[in-house]
Amino acid sequence: MLVTGAALVAVSVLLGLAYALRRGNRRRREVRQLLDAADALEARLRTARSEFEAVAGDEADDPVRDAMREMLRQRLWLREHGQDAALDEIRQVRSSIEEARLRIEQQLLRIDRARAPVA
Repeated sequence: MLVTGAALVAVSVLLGLAYALRRGNRRRREVRQLLDAADALEARLRTARSEFEAVAGDEADDPVRDAMREMLRQRLWLREHGQDAALDEIRQVRSSIEEARLRIEQQLLRIDRARAPVA
């Protein structure tokens, strides 16, 4: 009976460790995807900046500057809260970064359309 109880405790501990490792792997994967999304947005913003400046000049309404600020805000949030944040929070941050990238892509598409010769 004592051996069976010890075996059950050992199995429970192993299952708990397996769950913790799996959760840790999921967290690392989510954080990596978040950082990849931020890196992709940053790279796209750097190339988009010249497009916006060529068309709009130095206007107060600068979507690239706004997106860069949002990306920086998200990176700071991750640095301060990423270790303790729930996976849903990490996913929401990644989603907001991806939404910012889509907004920039839409703006660039408008610029391309405006530059296209009228047939």
